[in-house]
Amino acid sequence: MAKEDYKGIWVFAEQQNGKLNNTVLEILAKAQELKAHTGEEITAVLLGKDVSSLVQTLFEYGADEVILAEDPALEQYSARPYQEALTQLAEKYKPSILLYGATSLGRDLAPRMMISLKTGLTADAIDLGFDKDDVFYQTTPAYGGSILAHIVILEKRPQMATVRPMMFDPMEPKTGAKGKLITEKVNVKPDPDVEVLETLPKEDTGDAIEGAAVIVSGGRGIKSEEDLAQLKKLADLLDGKLASSRPLVDIGWLPHEKQIGQSGTTVKPKYIINVGISGSVQYQVGMQNSGCIISINHTKGAPIFDISHYGAVADYKTVIPALIEEIEKRKAE
Repeated sequence: MAKEDYKGIWVFAEQQNGKLNNTVLEILAKAQELKAHTGEEITAVLLGKDVSSLVQTLFEYGADEVILAEDPALEQYSARPYQEALTQLAEKYKPSILLYGATSLGRDLAPRMMISLKTGLTADAIDLGFDKDDVFYQTTPAYGGSILAHIVILEKRPQMATVRPMMFDPMEPKTGAKGKLITEKVNVKPDPDVEVLETLPKEDTGDAIEGAAVIVSGGRGIKSEEDLAQLKKLADLLDGKLASSRPLVDIGWLPHEKQIGQSGTTVKPKYIINVGISGSVQYQVGMQNSGCIISINHTKGAPIFDISHYGAVADYKTVIPALIEEIEKRKAE
């Protein structure tokens, strides 16, 4: 079929245990901008079992219609049944654009769909849009995060991308919003090679950086673990969390869960203090949407200052102890 026969913006409505992944709501918000350009409807595709209660939420966060496909084989995520179900739906309705969250589930499913639908896929997109020639593009870091690349899928449809979490803000929900519900029957069977024996929630240690309101992040410029301990002390005084760019993780000073960036975690705190971080593209994509960005670096031309709201060209070994002293003084008053 000609690419002109494909219409519609689809968002894969990832859910697990009856709870939508928040990235779905973020992508629905971005889909509104795409719809404003193309005029095409936004469809959320919801797979699972006993998940119809999520339909109204999808309408309230921007979906014009929801395709709901429920089956016992879809109760827990399993790659083959999900791939078969979504392939059947995509081949029937022929969307022009199909977007997934760049979650562990989305990163597993999307490449499989690329094979099923014989199309292209952009991984870990940080932006979506249309160029001056009305060509849909996906922006993603390339060459180790040193540049941003605009990727297009000119001939194949649907045009697919996984989108990094926390790149876009969900729209304010419209309570009671209405849309079109399409209930579909899909022909899927459980994967005979996979059996889910048990699912357990991830243990919350209270130390995760994803939802932190305040983050103090150290980079290659941090010269010792003692200096890193000073950053941890500052973070604790601010009721925040300690994080880092990749170099400190590579040398073993912090675990991977504390790494911000393309190959780490995306965060969106109210405040982030970057210390000794030059600000590569790879790091910036993981924190550029923070509410207030404060950076300390001894190099005046460091790229991190280009996205910072406040910056200090200074030696962190002078600034950090002074901040700690002032905060402790104020807390004691």
